[in-house]
Amino acid sequence: MASVLRFRKLCYVESAVKCTSVGYESFEIDEKLDEKEEDVLSANNFALEINKKRKLPKRQPKEWRCLDSCCWIIGYLCTTWWLLLFCYHCLPVTLLRVPELPGPGVRLKREGLTALHPVVLVPGIVTGGLELWEGRPCADGLFRKRLWGGGSFTQIFKRPLCLLEHLSLHYETGLDPQGIRVRAVPGLVGADYFAPGYFVWAVLIENLAKIGYEGKNLHMAAYDWRLSFQNTEIRDHALTRLKSKIELMYISNGYKKVVAVPHSMGVIYFLHFLKWVETPPPMGGGGGPGWCAKHIKAVMNIGPAFLGVPKAVSNLFSAEGKDVSYIRAMAPGVFDSEILGLQTFERVMRMARTWDSIVSLLPKGGEVIWGNMDRSPEEGHVCDFSKKSHSKTSLTTNNVNNSDVKRGFLVKDLANYGRIISFGKPASVLHSSKLPTADSKEFSRTSTSENFNNFSCGEAWTEYDEMSRQSIQNVAADKAYTTTTLLDLLRFVAPKMMRRAEAHFSHGIAENLDDPKYNHYKYWSNPLETKLSDAPDMEIYCMYGVGIPTERSYVYKLSPNSRCKSIPYQIDNSVHGEDGSCLKGGVYFADGDESVPVLSAGFMCAKGWRGRTRFNPSGIATYIREYRHKPPTSLMEGRGIESGSHVDIMGNFALIEDIMRVAAGATGDEIGGDQIHSDIIKMSERINLGL
Repeated sequence: MASVLRFRKLCYVESAVKCTSVGYESFEIDEKLDEKEEDVLSANNFALEINKKRKLPKRQPKEWRCLDSCCWIIGYLCTTWWLLLFCYHCLPVTLLRVPELPGPGVRLKREGLTALHPVVLVPGIVTGGLELWEGRPCADGLFRKRLWGGGSFTQIFKRPLCLLEHLSLHYETGLDPQGIRVRAVPGLVGADYFAPGYFVWAVLIENLAKIGYEGKNLHMAAYDWRLSFQNTEIRDHALTRLKSKIELMYISNGYKKVVAVPHSMGVIYFLHFLKWVETPPPMGGGGGPGWCAKHIKAVMNIGPAFLGVPKAVSNLFSAEGKDVSYIRAMAPGVFDSEILGLQTFERVMRMARTWDSIVSLLPKGGEVIWGNMDRSPEEGHVCDFSKKSHSKTSLTTNNVNNSDVKRGFLVKDLANYGRIISFGKPASVLHSSKLPTADSKEFSRTSTSENFNNFSCGEAWTEYDEMSRQSIQNVAADKAYTTTTLLDLLRFVAPKMMRRAEAHFSHGIAENLDDPKYNHYKYWSNPLETKLSDAPDMEIYCMYGVGIPTERSYVYKLSPNSRCKSIPYQIDNSVHGEDGSCLKGGVYFADGDESVPVLSAGFMCAKGWRGRTRFNPSGIATYIREYRHKPPTSLMEGRGIESGSHVDIMGNFALIEDIMRVAAGATGDEIGGDQIHSDIIKMSERINLGL
């Protein structure tokens, strides 16, 4: 009876179960059924939940933001860094070590070569170290620490704005800002390495040491590469110190003349020095007309930027080049992000435009040298990026290697290299008669009431902020600019910078070198506006790499970012030519060493100074030594021993051997005379310059 009552009570509670039996046995059977039904219900509920989730609408993909691009870039960099670190610490040393080949120094020492002539090394732009002597509070703890070069780049990440402030010069004077003193690092350590493991002069110095060079007969002429050349003397007495050092080395080494080895911009810096040292004071060094003939045996110019580089144009105009343009395309918006507030390009441009040295690298010679709207010396030259030949050339030949002139870069469709800046691809290819003219009279600024308020949009600013929107658009209206109209363009978009810098540099061609105006120092670094010294026994070498696509002209567009405090123009990296064309990513390429085109590096030795000319009245011997670029076959080879790249060529064994032989007493004829692989002779013949 009790069992029946208990059963009925349970049936009342479990109302979902139908009670059909009152027996004890029936209760046990139904209890088992209840358990089974509960299991079924649980399974059904679980299945319903899954179905509901499956029927939910799919989440929409998040919109890609510039912050995401930034995170991806940082992720890639960190992953690469940790992978390299793992390989360095975990793999056997024998797998990581590059097989060391005996350098030229070891071999030449075995041949009996020894140090004879003192050697002076003259670094170029950027590669020399800079250290802090006085600074703002943000630079506390950095006294006499490197702000630039030699592995100090951790400061870029720790205090980037502080670093940019201290590397900038005064915008009006081009000298130190109030309360800041940054100076060149003296000695060989000033430019032997740009960063840990990244050599500049170190390989050459090491090989020179093998045959007996040391501090008494080897000197690094360090100078602040940001300044105008004359300002290095006005502020630091750099030219006076160089003159004294050469005189001391000449006397203390048995009255042996000095071999000077400048690189890149250091080439035109030393050209300025050669004129300064013989000019009477107070403008010059007072050495007299025979100083160079007495003290200088040879000037061996590496990667010479005698006639300027187009890279300087894009740097001053939009703070970019082909590499920066490519990064900008890969991660659009990262550097210009309003959210991140980086204003990277604006800050870099503001700093770079305080460096007069960059203006010294603008193309010289105008349309006569670099070409006009429809003609250029490189006419008929088109690159083939995919099928470049890297054939070796005999070092014993004394003539032009004509079999190698028609190499690598094959003609497909013509490029108008004379148009150094074109807005839009049509402006770079159409005949000049179909394009609007860029007249210098058009370059006049509108009233300041139409301009942006250059204090309303943040701390970073450039001279673009003082231009009206209409003026910015007029500059870009389907126009193209040659090297002549380019100077007018820069005077228009950056008048303060050009007014300051053009007091120190000139970019034309002298009509009459006997005109007294050319005695001014602003002309001394332009080989087309100054005479070489009266030193007939001196030798001048143009030594540079060839076979690498090198920036020659640019296709621009208006920047899509129209906010104030921004750069209104940028390279149009979406513009490409056909297969085999020299146009790639908005940049037209020509032959060169990746930084300096062959035209700029070789013309003066090929024609401008060859023989007795108005630029070389004493007939100083000139030699062209070109080094065909051969990249390393694997990453394990580092930067290679046959590189023709602008900086990597400093480790080129053939170039190092040439320098060492001349320093040991050889002449240009004894090391093989001219060694030419490019079209520099044909280019020079196309330039109609009265000599």
